[in-house]
Amino acid sequence: MAERLLDLLRHGEVQGGTRFRGDQDDPLSPLGWEQMRLATADLAGWTRILSSPSRRCIEFARELADGLGLPIEARSAFRERGFGAWEGLAADQIPADALHDFWSDPVGYTPPDAETFTAFRARVLDGWRALRSETDPHSLLVTHGGVIRILAAEVLRMSEDAFFLFEVPHASRTRLRIPDPPWRTSLVFHRSVPPRV
Repeated sequence: MAERLLDLLRHGEVQGGTRFRGDQDDPLSPLGWEQMRLATADLAGWTRILSSPSRRCIEFARELADGLGLPIEARSAFRERGFGAWEGLAADQIPADALHDFWSDPVGYTPPDAETFTAFRARVLDGWRALRSETDPHSLLVTHGGVIRILAAEVLRMSEDAFFLFEVPHASRTRLRIPDPPWRTSLVFHRSVPPRV
């Protein structure tokens, strides 16, 4: 199997500001659309586009795929972690002690009715294993910060407790190189969208 590339693109800013969003399906803000268009303006060579089914990802992914004449596919494995009772809440709307427990131990602490970190990681890595077995030479995956952290941590063999030390700004781009054998996958670059013009 020939060497392949996978580009990861986090969605841009979302309407309603910074909140806990996993299943809550808010769309991109106007700035978010601008960030995504800017982030993809200087890249080419993709042969297909994959996306989380969430609106903040797939609506832009469809626009991009239509503009480039590429196939597009939604993959539910690459949805964001579900936050249960915290869905749609800003940090200042969550009890301070619970929020402290979460930030102190994001792997071990699960918000009420939320997807556990273990289940989230397993779901994303199941999708990752399936994707690595495919032969498409250069895919773009439009997804979420949590998903990108999981994939980067897996490739770099980081411990689970280092997960949140990997920052993933809105519309940031990450490239992975998947050689044969795929377990030698490497991180090529990780960078933020250029500043607004």
